[in-house]
Amino acid sequence: MTTQLLFQDPPQQRPLRVLQLTDPHLKADRDGKLLGMNTRDSLAAVIDDVLKRCGQPDLVLATGDLAQDGSVDAYEALAQGLARFDCDSLWIPGNHDNTERLWPVARRYRAERKHLKQGGWQILMLDSSVPRKVHGELTRQELEWLDATLIANPRLPALIALHHHPVDITANWMADIGLHNRDAFWAIINRHPQVRVVTWGHIHQEVDRQENGVRLLGTPSTCIQFTAGAREFSVEERAPGYRWLELGSAGAFTTKVHRALDFKVVLDRDSGGY
Repeated sequence: MTTQLLFQDPPQQRPLRVLQLTDPHLKADRDGKLLGMNTRDSLAAVIDDVLKRCGQPDLVLATGDLAQDGSVDAYEALAQGLARFDCDSLWIPGNHDNTERLWPVARRYRAERKHLKQGGWQILMLDSSVPRKVHGELTRQELEWLDATLIANPRLPALIALHHHPVDITANWMADIGLHNRDAFWAIINRHPQVRVVTWGHIHQEVDRQENGVRLLGTPSTCIQFTAGAREFSVEERAPGYRWLELGSAGAFTTKVHRALDFKVVLDRDSGGY
């Protein structure tokens, strides 16, 4: 079945512009740092770059590790940063987040929604966080919801976002801290040809490949960057980044990672653990 036959939605005037921001690791302290980097400053620099380079998005996806300390103040700081965009945002937790504090803040900004139809697409946000664990796992209820939502919307191309990587990456030290029940996840995805994109955070580096007609996208952090291909935990002095997607009609799309190159990266690897 071709894409044109699968998706029969009316053509759009322009693509849906989606911004993915991930792993800002914000803290309650305005001057809070991670490995020497002020994470509020790096997020602000990324937002500056988005507005300068790409303009206003139509939707923002914030895909986990929103706070380093799981504090309400950190989540409010995220909301204040995102207020510079004239659009909705959708949030999901990562392994550093405290969902008991995250969700009440997210609800105040309508950012807790898991399923959104916009611009001829559907966006599905999955919670892969496991309390007090670094690895990810999708609960039975989350998997059932994913399957049921895709069954109910077979003609809308789908973008699925989660925090933990559902595929192997070249950084070997992260092999055990990705999505543990990925086979169950992919069993569902493979039953639904309308799924066009799966995107995630967590790995603080870029991944872009395609498998079985699905584009697989890992997105750099808005703060520190992990060294691609490293066998052990390693960070590199590379600019913070974000992913920009333009979702067109009939399931077509383009995507690119950009980096806030004007932000001066100075790391302090002896300042404490990640």
